[in-house]
Amino acid sequence: MAIRTTWTVEHACSHSVDHDLSHRPADQRAGFARWLASKDCTDCWKAARDTGSESKQEWLATKRAEEQEAAVAWAQQFGMPQLEGSEKALAWGERSRHQLMTAAYTALVVEGTWDEADWAELEEKARTVTRAGWWIDQRDAEGPDLLELLDAAGEADRGTENPFR
Repeated sequence: MAIRTTWTVEHACSHSVDHDLSHRPADQRAGFARWLASKDCTDCWKAARDTGSESKQEWLATKRAEEQEAAVAWAQQFGMPQLEGSEKALAWGERSRHQLMTAAYTALVVEGTWDEADWAELEEKARTVTRAGWWIDQRDAEGPDLLELLDAAGEADRGTENPFR
């Protein structure tokens, strides 16, 4: 008599499914069938995964919207110029600029030795860089590195509205 290859499994979601376990060694089929019984069936698992993905996407969209709102408010408050680039790059660039500038202020002024005059000079340099892609490229930079990065920014990064050209 041969060891069976098809097992009817009552899943945790209460669905009963026939599983072909012929691809598993004969001595592992019963244990795998017990393990399957502790899990939802494939259809329920996929539905739960897709629902989780939707809620993750909703969470991410909400987080991005909050970050975008904060970045726009900050840019208006501190007189930062409009960035240049594609529509997608503009929003990402604004968020990246806000996050890097905030990190730099914290590191250099709040926790560092810079005074407001030092910061004002850096802020003026930051205003000259209007290419959204430049700010996106710097998104992983450390706050204290911002001055050096701004000094290294090229002409192409300093947009058409640059009054210092």
